[in-house]
Amino acid sequence: MKPIEVGLLVFQLGRWSAGRGPLHLLLARRLRELIDAGDLPPGTRLPPERELAHRLAVGRSTLVAAYEPLRLEGRLQRRQGSGTWVTPSAPTDADARPPGTVGTAHPMFLNFLEPPDGVLQLACAAPDAPPAELLAAYQAGLSRLAVPSPDLGYHPAGHPALRTALARHYTDRGTFTDPEQILVTTGAQQALALLVRLFVAPGSQVLVEAPTYPGALELLRESAAVIRWAPSGTDGLDVDAWCRAVTEHRPALAYLVPTCHNPTGRVVPSLIRRRLVEAARQYDVPLIDDEVLGSLTFDGTAPPGLAAFDTDGQVITVGSLSKVAWGGLRIGWIRARASLVSRLARLKAPQDFGSDVLSQLAAVELLPGLDDLARQRAEQLRKRHDHLCAALARRLPDWDFRPAEGGQTLWVRLPGGDGSTFAQTALRHGIAVLPGASLHPEGGDADRLRLPFLLAEDELDEAVSRLAAAWRRYQKDEPGHVVMNGLAV
Repeated sequence: MKPIEVGLLVFQLGRWSAGRGPLHLLLARRLRELIDAGDLPPGTRLPPERELAHRLAVGRSTLVAAYEPLRLEGRLQRRQGSGTWVTPSAPTDADARPPGTVGTAHPMFLNFLEPPDGVLQLACAAPDAPPAELLAAYQAGLSRLAVPSPDLGYHPAGHPALRTALARHYTDRGTFTDPEQILVTTGAQQALALLVRLFVAPGSQVLVEAPTYPGALELLRESAAVIRWAPSGTDGLDVDAWCRAVTEHRPALAYLVPTCHNPTGRVVPSLIRRRLVEAARQYDVPLIDDEVLGSLTFDGTAPPGLAAFDTDGQVITVGSLSKVAWGGLRIGWIRARASLVSRLARLKAPQDFGSDVLSQLAAVELLPGLDDLARQRAEQLRKRHDHLCAALARRLPDWDFRPAEGGQTLWVRLPGGDGSTFAQTALRHGIAVLPGASLHPEGGDADRLRLPFLLAEDELDEAVSRLAAAWRRYQKDEPGHVVMNGLAV
């Protein structure tokens, strides 16, 4: 029988307790869905009951009650002293799917996939509405399309107008860039996916920070990479540990978020940036600089991107408009040496023939005013950051955090307990949070939470109120997790 790691199962269960009804029935329904979809294949051995109950913040009796209808339906088998496993003959549609198509189990992506059901979202970090400037940009883009021209609309490397505008954007900031060095992608996530596909084979070593952006970790895990990491906590990146890892492991790829780090909000100083680029150059390590949050510093200044310190094409810059404008504007890009962009374009072409043309034309219109838009966005985020910090200090004074220098998130340490387990309790109080372990390549930072400050001030107050109520419940339930009649009380 194939065991499933308890953390993976918790991720797959997702927001199972956010609905109405007794907890054991909600849990049974979600387990049934996972079994029927083949995400829990026949023969899968479930984690020990006490361990799983603890991670789900329920009593063991709730777990046993959830298993019973599935046992009667023939989906689960249970034997005292031997555990619980998915019946070898359990109904599933897994046979109809190609291998490797189970999909993500990460809580960040599950919160995109599953309707919110009245749950306040602190698990995802992106603007919740487009700015007025975006509507005007689309209208101008439509005007461009109205002018007749011989154009099929297929531009795998990106629309020439946007590649030119992005090249000018970097050149105006002191990093000379030719349009041939730009690849337009459908968001920064596709940019990262293309880079991982090009550089990473199963077993390849890749160097990241810990914690880091979970979307990058998901891509690396999917590629079966061996993930190495250097600490990057509230005091910033441990540059000595990073450089040692480069020397010792000679990774196939390295990934950094040096400006407005996700999730800590730290900014790597210029002198350290130079050292990071030099280490990559010395050992011929392709170094990704994720600049998606780079323009959202609270003081209005930021060190130059890593490419400004690069003379050999070692740095690959990834950017996007999703955090400055809107997540629904799926325009990202890669800035790299022209030969690498050409290889990446050949990978992208069979995926989508090129990103949406109208959105690219809208991006062309946005770029000249991007600095002003970023300043407005950063100022709004700074005010909401300060509001969240004050609310946490007032309602949850034992929670420890360091104010961010920019970006969208706080990195919070709980005074005790486990972030993944607390996230289950928080969900039952109507708020979804991202536990620290989901941002660490080896499940570390288990006592941490990532808390975005994107909501309006009144919504942030409500979010902190729900977190405080969940924390009181969590403290009361530890270690027994009091549950009455299958309902959280």
